Amino acid sequence: MHSRRLLSSCLLCILLLPMCARAADETGQPAPRFRAKTTTGEQFNNDSIKGKIVLFEFWTTWCKYCEEEASLVDDIAKEFKDHGLIVLAVDVLEPDQKVKKYLAEHRRTIPVVLTKDTNLAAMYNAQVYPIYVVIDREGNIAGEQRGSAGELGLRRLLKRAGMESEE
Repeated sequence: MHSRRLLSSCLLCILLLPMCARAADETGQPAPRFRAKTTTGEQFNNDSIKGKIVLFEFWTTWCKYCEEEASLVDDIAKEFKDHGLIVLAVDVLEPDQKVKKYLAEHRRTIPVVLTKDTNLAAMYNAQVYPIYVVIDREGNIAGEQRGSAGELGLRRLLKRAGMESEE
């Protein structure tokens, strides 16, 4: 019984290792080709973000950490808007109507992207929330944070992409 449990654990580790290695190895790599359309119809892709820093926030309506950090993300987007920062809130795997109802009650000031309008969630293996991914001005992945980041964590991610507060 004990050896069967150990064998199962080892097999699980072997299966998960490539995913962990992939996530760790992405920093500094070119961002995957993507497309995204916001709820207001704005379109983004690798070509349209050239020369900008991009922060992707992967979230869901049921994630309490996402809800807690939403205003922080909105504030950071506002602070750095004139410095070439684009922030996209990418909802993951939820029906459009559910997200739109949620947004009516929890207003966001940043562009929101629905699952059907992007291929980003699959590219970044978005399965825990929130997830933050920063792309630098050259189109490379500058950093990633899986789970709640807080203000300092988000600012560290942006700094890795070359964006710092002037304060």
